[in-house]
Amino acid sequence: MNFRLPLLLGLSLLLNACQQPIPASETYDSIQIARDQWGVPHIFAPTDAEVAYGLAWTQCEDDFVTMQEQMIAGRGRLGEVKGKDGLTIDFGVQFMGLSEIVDKHAHQLTNQHFKKYLASFIAGANAYASLHPEELLLPDLFPLKEKDALIGYLLGNVEISGAGKDLVSILEGRVAEGFSSDLPTGSNAIAISNRKTTDDYTYLAINSHQPLEGWYSWYEAHLVSEEGLNILGGTFPGGSCIFHGVNENLGWAHTVNHADFSDVYELVMHPDKEGMYRFDGEWLPLIEKPYWAWMKLLGPIKIPIRQTIYESKYGPTFETDKGFFAWRFLVAQGIGAAEQWFAMNKASNFKEFKAALAMQEIVSTNIVYADKEDNIYYISNAKLPIRNTAYDWKGTLPGDTSATLWKDAYFPIDSLPQVLNPQSGYVFNTNNTPFSSSGLADNPIEDDDNKTMGYQATGVENNRSTRFMELMSEHDSLDYATFKKIKYDTHYPSKLTSPYMGNLELMLQLPSDKYPAIKDAIDLLNKWNRDTEVNNTTAALFILSLNALIEQLKEDYLYNNGYALTEADCVQAITIGRAKLMEEHGKLEIPLGTIQRHIRGEVSLPLGGGPDVLAAMYSTNDEEGRFKGVAGESYILLAKFGKEGVELESVNAYGTCAELGEPHNTDQMQLFVDQELKPMTLDKELILEKAVRVYSPRKIVSH
Repeated sequence: MNFRLPLLLGLSLLLNACQQPIPASETYDSIQIARDQWGVPHIFAPTDAEVAYGLAWTQCEDDFVTMQEQMIAGRGRLGEVKGKDGLTIDFGVQFMGLSEIVDKHAHQLTNQHFKKYLASFIAGANAYASLHPEELLLPDLFPLKEKDALIGYLLGNVEISGAGKDLVSILEGRVAEGFSSDLPTGSNAIAISNRKTTDDYTYLAINSHQPLEGWYSWYEAHLVSEEGLNILGGTFPGGSCIFHGVNENLGWAHTVNHADFSDVYELVMHPDKEGMYRFDGEWLPLIEKPYWAWMKLLGPIKIPIRQTIYESKYGPTFETDKGFFAWRFLVAQGIGAAEQWFAMNKASNFKEFKAALAMQEIVSTNIVYADKEDNIYYISNAKLPIRNTAYDWKGTLPGDTSATLWKDAYFPIDSLPQVLNPQSGYVFNTNNTPFSSSGLADNPIEDDDNKTMGYQATGVENNRSTRFMELMSEHDSLDYATFKKIKYDTHYPSKLTSPYMGNLELMLQLPSDKYPAIKDAIDLLNKWNRDTEVNNTTAALFILSLNALIEQLKEDYLYNNGYALTEADCVQAITIGRAKLMEEHGKLEIPLGTIQRHIRGEVSLPLGGGPDVLAAMYSTNDEEGRFKGVAGESYILLAKFGKEGVELESVNAYGTCAELGEPHNTDQMQLFVDQELKPMTLDKELILEKAVRVYSPRKIVSH
């Protein structure tokens, strides 16, 4: 779908709002923010709601730009800030109807304690904005409302669930072709029972692989109230509580899972009457829905852009060159994700945590859990409709019958793939099939329900899951050092495995004599030890070749489940990887850390890891021609639950603050590349004793 600039609407010159005087404020003394030596905020307050206020305040202090961009996008106004790139997101948000979804389901938010918590979070952001008008990206964005935060959660959940890919495939007119997968950033999560550890601790690895910067990069915080909240972990800018982390009793990690979270329908249109579609034997009119957004051109100059979509029984409906297609997605069926995460934050035992999961408001993501009672648990969490088994839900569905129109009947949580306290003593997920999440005898069994659930089938593994299982098979028991070594492993498995590229092992087994032009490169790859640590001298050749392979398959829409790689695919990729190294460095054997760098501002450090190894890293050329890490290993939190409590250590990719030049903008980078972590604690007294700075946020004084 192309954007048409309405030439006759003219240009609109929007002047900045008149600068308002800074309102009076006073210190919010009941809230204490203790910054540790790394700048991580530890927020203490009598009530949960006051903690939320403090969390919003620290997020604004550390990354106000990203928080604003999230809220601006939710309002459908990002084009006013980012031009055409923002406009694309604006129309996507409007097409999804996120604002209307919040209005439709507002009655579902009945927990008054949580509503007060969310309102206080918004109040904290509004107070900061009122006192710092010079930092506003749009002068009339504030005051925010609770609705803005809920829209942000919806937008994030569309991204996490992968549902937006179906929307993109419709808008790009390639529904029938399928779609190429995005960068396989993935995540890891591991829990080990004390029955398998040598020190009687229960281990948990929270190891999400997210973009290192931007909307969905991790922000570390510690939230403590006198109402039972005491949790350390990661959230995103704009997140009102911890998304995954550890409290005094338990902890959990998320990874992206792959089930069927949205569906596409092809409508049957009337041969003569425009805008009429067939449904259960009747002809119904499409509802026309025009949308407007503003696009920034230069300075304050903006122009209005109009796009029209439609509404059918199935949901948002689009006219394309190939016909009319409708899109229906699970995220649109409720707005309780924020409330569910809050309940998970507050849970004090497995029973309470499971009750929070039973809310089924977080539409997707695997969850790996551990607690002080040595419970370990894996579930491929999902909100999945009970679909008609007569249809193939993997493809485009008939859009002329109520038989394909699922509504409000969902699989209960106990019917989802899960493992509790397995005999093997461990559970894990690396975005692989949920039917491989523990020891062989303990795995969930795939049944007929998966024909409509859409999970990856039994046997669909990736390099990380394959390597993890190889490493676990070497240990009847393991100590904490071995646990960390497994988590930080940089090797590919003995046989390369990808759900998107069958026979990937061919990349390391080509007959070199058959291809004399790249014989030297093939010989290096064939004898490579498969490691991607910073000093490895063949890893760069493999990663450049693999990236070239993936890029070509995506361009051809072949990067999908089940594609069988050919020798020609591999030869072409290795040829490109070899040429890049020779052009830029004049040789093929070069330490990986020489070309792959961890960069922010003036800091540039050698960076190990590669695509789809356990210590994963994905890199792209930046504007200065450097190969910069952009996704993969990001926020890492490791926990040991024992009789004396929980021991924690963590690291973030850059630091706590997103603003260049600030001390905590880059101060964790060296730890990050060295695969080291900083000790953390939930002990309030110890935190206050060692805090570098303790202060309170401000609040607006009403007149």
